[in-house]
Amino acid sequence: MRFKVLSIVFLAAALAACQRSNTSTSTAEATGKAAVQTPTVSTIRAVTREVSATVQATGSFVAHDTSDVAPNEAGIIVATLVDVGDFVQQGQVIAKLDARDAQLRLDQARAAQQQAEASVRQAQSKIGLGQNQTFDPSTVPEVLSAKAAYESAVAQQRLAQADAKRYENLVNSGDVSRSAFDKAHTQVETADAQVNASRQQYEAALNAARQNYQGVATQEAGQLGTRAQLAMAEKVLADTQVRAPFAGYVSARAVTPGEYVSTSSKIATILRVTPIKLELQVPELYAQQMKRGLSVGASVTGYAGRVFQGSVTAINPAVDPNSRTFIVEVTFANADVALRPGMFATARIVLPGSTQGIFVPSSALITDATTNSSQVFLIRDGKARLAVVQLGEREGDQVRILTGIPADAVVATDHLQDLYDGQSVRMAGAPATGA
Repeated sequence: MRFKVLSIVFLAAALAACQRSNTSTSTAEATGKAAVQTPTVSTIRAVTREVSATVQATGSFVAHDTSDVAPNEAGIIVATLVDVGDFVQQGQVIAKLDARDAQLRLDQARAAQQQAEASVRQAQSKIGLGQNQTFDPSTVPEVLSAKAAYESAVAQQRLAQADAKRYENLVNSGDVSRSAFDKAHTQVETADAQVNASRQQYEAALNAARQNYQGVATQEAGQLGTRAQLAMAEKVLADTQVRAPFAGYVSARAVTPGEYVSTSSKIATILRVTPIKLELQVPELYAQQMKRGLSVGASVTGYAGRVFQGSVTAINPAVDPNSRTFIVEVTFANADVALRPGMFATARIVLPGSTQGIFVPSSALITDATTNSSQVFLIRDGKARLAVVQLGEREGDQVRILTGIPADAVVATDHLQDLYDGQSVRMAGAPATGA
């Protein structure tokens, strides 16, 4: 009986000891879990400072220039040299037409031009006119010869007249016979006739030279016509190669080899995207503040956290009566071709004047690839609160927060990947002050 009592006492003591041990273990585990679930994070208080006033607007990117390239001549496509997505330089050949007929017409035009040049040279040689010389009929060989004959006849006439005068005086004094005087008078008449004849020949030579010069002018006019035909034939041949009007990307190719195309057929569509334009819909409230040259920052869904910089280049004066907005055109350099026509963008136009802006360090930002959004963890009442924010311009390592947090917000700057919304946290000292 005594043995049974002792056994019961020892068993009770052992059970009590085990219970105390389990209680201590549970308490330690709870304390450890609490320590793990309450991380210590560094924090910083958002900085508010004066920044330029802005207005937010949305819109879509469009190509700076769009061209549906058509041929200048009709014909059959023999080659297409580009495809969708290709980049082409200005003047690059993008398609070729059958050029055989154009080449034949060019050969004919060249032959006609050569014949016209030969006719001009032949006409010029008739009047002794060299290339680039000014026409002077008195220098024509036939005119020179006729002029010399005329001048010789005039000299003979003067000599005959002088002899006749001398014989007239002598016959009156009886020193010569009447027959000698008559002979001298006959020589004057003969000389007069010779002068008249040589004058007519000289004038005829001048007229002939002038007529021949008119022939040269006619041949030269014909040569101008053949030159124009040659230039046209050269253009027709050149137009069998369809070229890009400017540098850009091919967005569509509409033909294949073997197709017949006319001058209204589309060969390809080319887009100029460097630079590229953004057409923003701006509320009519800001119509008076819109000016060319205003700075614009734009963000697109495909590039989270990146702000593209451009400037206002055109303002549509008309306001849409339904949306009460007007179109503002913004141009971006787009040197890396990151922006494409059709992309939707949210932009902020920097207006004259200033406002208060909220800034946090870039180390406080989280990029959510799933929603393509930017986020921060607000630390408030010992809890981490996830907030979706809209980013503005960057100034060094500071990023402006347009929406999503209050002006005096305290945000976490480390252990961001380990935090979740509503998690309890400890702050590593007082929040730092932003730059």
